[in-house]
Amino acid sequence: MIVRDAERGDIAPMMGVWNPQIRETSITFTTTEKTEAMLEDELAACAAEGRAFLVAEEAGAVIGLATWFAFRKGPGYAHSAEHTVVLAPQAQGRGAGRLLMRAIEDHARAAGVHVLVAGVTGENSRGIAFHRALGFDEVGRMPQVGRKFRRWMDLVLLQKIL
Repeated sequence: MIVRDAERGDIAPMMGVWNPQIRETSITFTTTEKTEAMLEDELAACAAEGRAFLVAEEAGAVIGLATWFAFRKGPGYAHSAEHTVVLAPQAQGRGAGRLLMRAIEDHARAAGVHVLVAGVTGENSRGIAFHRALGFDEVGRMPQVGRKFRRWMDLVLLQKIL
């Protein structure tokens, strides 16, 4: 298993990892599936802004992805970032998430990020446990701020000082 920079040729496999999670799970509040154009734009933005967009690959197949981005707009938040990490079901529990997160943390730290934030749906107990195991602390819980699958969901905020 390797972690590397995402490339244009990874867009279709990344959609194959990400979109089922959007459609079928509550790990994200979004219901808007990723398109080729959206991911092309995101890869270009990461390159232009010096951010990382990474994939985990095993036996030539993309099994996970991760990126980081501004936590909030404004100069006061310039050293805080949020991240996304998404794994294919067959990659979960096998170390791909840890590899991606180590690489994202290293990249963000090198770019001057001081705090990395995770916004996890309250229903995603595995995601919360994953972040806690990586040294993230729960710093807030916002009841019923997200809605998906016709139900209200909590947002759990975790952070790690890099």
